[in-house]
Amino acid sequence: MSQINHSVQQVRSRNKEAIWALVIFLIVAAAGLLYVKWWPYLQKAIASSATHTIGPSILGDQSALSSPWASAWDYAKVYFLSVWKAAALGILLGSLIQVLLPSRWLLKVLGKTSFGSTVAGGLASVPGMMCTCCAAPMAVGMRKKKVSIGASLAFWLGNPTINPATLIFMTFVLSWKFTVLRLFFGLILVFGVSFLANRFAKDADPVNLEDVPERETFEEEQGPFFTRWMKSLGTMLLHIGPAYILSVLLLGAARIWLFPQLSETASNSLFAIIGFALAGMLFVIPTAAEIPIIQTFMLVGLGEGPAAALLITLPALSLPSLLIVARSYPKRVLGFVTASVVVLGVLSGIAGMIFL
Repeated sequence: MSQINHSVQQVRSRNKEAIWALVIFLIVAAAGLLYVKWWPYLQKAIASSATHTIGPSILGDQSALSSPWASAWDYAKVYFLSVWKAAALGILLGSLIQVLLPSRWLLKVLGKTSFGSTVAGGLASVPGMMCTCCAAPMAVGMRKKKVSIGASLAFWLGNPTINPATLIFMTFVLSWKFTVLRLFFGLILVFGVSFLANRFAKDADPVNLEDVPERETFEEEQGPFFTRWMKSLGTMLLHIGPAYILSVLLLGAARIWLFPQLSETASNSLFAIIGFALAGMLFVIPTAAEIPIIQTFMLVGLGEGPAAALLITLPALSLPSLLIVARSYPKRVLGFVTASVVVLGVLSGIAGMIFL
């Protein structure tokens, strides 16, 4: 009888620790998002409703670029000044997911390959409003906790693609038609493509909760919390930092070739849609930067088709974000997602030619 009481007390103690861990994580996440995202975006939404702009294009004046090296350095400076707070928060939350959130709790909701788990992952992304690179460390943390392919992808892709702040900005700056187009293809990407991606991960089956001991409700690794957190944070920084910085520099140098000025005839052609869809998938931008980029391009003659292609591919993926998550997903999953983003971008471009 005493052994049973002791076991019950241990379970209650572990559950209490798990609840406190979850509360701490939510407090850190809410405080960070309030400072980095929610409050600034509220101010930007109010301003954009009056001015119909959210600032200049991050690409700058393409015609004024002097050399690839200067272009790389100039773009990297502007980009990292825009995202460093969100990037730091993403890495912080990605590391805390690994050491704070209880595995069994995560797996009950996000550990399955069902459509329900995918939907839960996508809905969990809505408050984050991160760009694809800043959301990537959190997706890495989720995969290390054995969250399913579909749920973690929906969370990663949902952050930039169905970002409610971006949709509001888009309505004020571009038009409601762009917003509807973005939301339509964004929902297909976040919930449809993410769910189908489970089928490309035959060697990455979801964890069976029956195989996870009850004692693993809080700590999967032994040792003090601070030690485990520093280990998780250091590993993430080591794997993310170099590839992230170098790829941003590379894309900054290549931006004049990725987004060339087109003739009036070619500016709304299928060829331009495909080219801009591919370029948008590779290029890296901060949250909502696709809006002033599209606005500026259209002012200098870019057609509605290529603009609508960028509407999907610019925020959804980038070369740096793919490098960040490369170790967390099977190559065929990332190949499927990358191809899907480009295809949806092309379809969005064709729809843009017709409806915008």
